[in-house]
Amino acid sequence: MELRPGLHRIQAPLGERFVALYLLVGEDAALLVDTGVRDSITDHLLPYLDAAGIPREKLRWAVDTHCDFDHTGGNGALKAAIPTVEIVAHELDAELVEDVQRLIDVRYGEFRDTDGFDDPPETTAYLRSVSDLVPVDRRVSGGETFDLGGRSVRVLHVPGHSPGHVAVHDEANRALLIGDATLGTTVMLADGSPAFPPTYRDTDPYVESLRAFRALDAELLLTAHYPVYEGEAVARFLDESEAYTERIDEIMTELLRSRDAAAAPLTTLELVREAGSDLGPWGADALDYSVFPVTGNLERLEQRGLAASDTDATGRRTWRWAR
Repeated sequence: MELRPGLHRIQAPLGERFVALYLLVGEDAALLVDTGVRDSITDHLLPYLDAAGIPREKLRWAVDTHCDFDHTGGNGALKAAIPTVEIVAHELDAELVEDVQRLIDVRYGEFRDTDGFDDPPETTAYLRSVSDLVPVDRRVSGGETFDLGGRSVRVLHVPGHSPGHVAVHDEANRALLIGDATLGTTVMLADGSPAFPPTYRDTDPYVESLRAFRALDAELLLTAHYPVYEGEAVARFLDESEAYTERIDEIMTELLRSRDAAAAPLTTLELVREAGSDLGPWGADALDYSVFPVTGNLERLEQRGLAASDTDATGRRTWRWAR
């Protein structure tokens, strides 16, 4: 659907969730934000272009907001259909955008050895089955402008969910296309019910990024897995997202401070599971994905001198109160 002149949202299914791609169309060229997975391109984007009368060859760039498979998995299908399109990604995420095994090992397997957390085999098999990764044509660092003809859009570097996360600012429409740069209090299923935790990773950059969004005073905030936020709903979503990071600080501080000084330190997953429903309304399997934001907040507490980490005899990272 066309949300504003030359700004289109194409929503595609992603299991029980959805992924939204965004198409920015000018007089001379078009730019796509994210490619979803393979079927997002073949079954949704390409038919949309044809039905809307937008020539395929007009699509000049596809900007991947970050490395996750549901934002890059359609890169190969897009290249196959439109060989002239340039795949664009931030230089800090580009390696994982190009190589599914590196994505699995570095991104999704980050906590495998240190914390005993990993995706189940069926999840890994699924992401392999829907992803076609290809080399990145253009690496960006943030600040680049793309001239569509009659108007331009700008790439912003907004880390936190991933080191190389980017957003696209469509100033003409007062719209911010942010991918997963801000994640509220829960990632949703398509019906709006809770799916799993907001999986940001580096807390301070994440908060700085959402504050940068707030400063741009957008009328439209467009994400990959949430409804369209417009007007006052933009500020509400950003405020809720920042408040959630503060809530995790409070939860972790309370858990660590309440333990006897002689008690054994807790692993990250032990902290996650002890916090339980205080972190959010998810079942046990989904709750464990809180290892992403909780680790970010524990690292922030450590940087502030409030928490301390160590490694136990099994190689697991542990945490204790430092004061």
